[in-house]
Amino acid sequence: MKAYLVGGAVRDTLLNLPVRERDWIVLEETPETMLQQGFTEVGKDFPVFLHPVTKDEHALARTERKTTHGYKGFSVNASPDVSLEDDLLRRDLTINAMAMLDDGQIIDPYGGQEDLKNRVFRHISPAFCEDPVRVLRIARFCARYQHLGFYIAPETRALMQDMVTQGEIDHLVPERVWAETVKALSEKSPSAYFQALRDCGALARIFPEIDSLFGVPQTASYHPEIDTGIHSLMVLDQAVLLSDKTTVRFAALVHDLGKALTPKNKWPSHHGHETLGLSALKKLCNRLRVPNHYQKLAYQVMQYHTHSHRAFELKASTLSTMLASLNAFKENNNVRDFLLACEADAKGRLGFEDTNYPQTEYILAAQKAASKIDSSALTDKSLQGKEIGLAITRLRTAEVSKIKKSFTKN
Repeated sequence: MKAYLVGGAVRDTLLNLPVRERDWIVLEETPETMLQQGFTEVGKDFPVFLHPVTKDEHALARTERKTTHGYKGFSVNASPDVSLEDDLLRRDLTINAMAMLDDGQIIDPYGGQEDLKNRVFRHISPAFCEDPVRVLRIARFCARYQHLGFYIAPETRALMQDMVTQGEIDHLVPERVWAETVKALSEKSPSAYFQALRDCGALARIFPEIDSLFGVPQTASYHPEIDTGIHSLMVLDQAVLLSDKTTVRFAALVHDLGKALTPKNKWPSHHGHETLGLSALKKLCNRLRVPNHYQKLAYQVMQYHTHSHRAFELKASTLSTMLASLNAFKENNNVRDFLLACEADAKGRLGFEDTNYPQTEYILAAQKAASKIDSSALTDKSLQGKEIGLAITRLRTAEVSKIKKSFTKN
């Protein structure tokens, strides 16, 4: 069997990076001969098989022809006479169009090694513009490799812009957009993903709620970076330093969507943006079918991040109410993740990157104290219905008040 290691495995091997998965291209075979050799067919849209021992994916060499809009709008030819060069030509970037033999020899018909050396993302052929997912993939590669100095070739960015202008980008399905976005959020530099999309105009089509933040000013004394869009990406960068959870990173990114909805005559003030943005967040999440656990934390951070920042100024009753709204007194709660996103917001400002966030210690102390109230005295028959809940709230507030006094003394 003529099988060649291809794609990301070759690219990352040459970059001396860990190989996440190993994909192979097989020449001069058919589905029937693959099955006869013990492979298991798993491909839905084209012939892909799992190796009987390694379980690596082995795909028959193929060519593709565009038939309609979208990333599934292709007819596939996987006949045994398709060459390795033909298969590599259909790929997106030169750095992904290399193959490797068992002895380490590299087959590189389209200049991938040179572009890898120069840290360039460059498309192979004009056929790049036929698949809108490639815009997302390049943006995701920016998130993964920006720290190594990679950039998008000007001619490739121009093609990406054409795909946006021609409406090809509008044929992306929500599930694929979200899948690529979550992958980008897990990378070293997820802000580069959103910046790359903005640079080619795709952000306005895919994430209009985020794109509309750019150009919206904030009060310079609190936000020396001024621009809300820049601030949002800075917050995302800080979230990366604080947490590897993509839920925290997503919540940090979208926490200020309401500032794009503030009337211009109120700028640079954004009073009430915490609740103003809830509708925009709901629209974004519904459109992209964002999973519920991402939504839950994002809503909490959006609604209460300024409460967190002002925690020491809040009345004990207000802080207690906030904790209850965060489900802080239930076993499965997101309070620590909530606080990480809030800390990222506080640090995601020009010149504030290294500041401490003592609110975390204070809020966690308040949560711990209020969670340990003794409600056994409330089980007598003198209290019923809502009265029990109000009594529990009073007990919690009293404990939070004690914590507030202890922190004030210190």
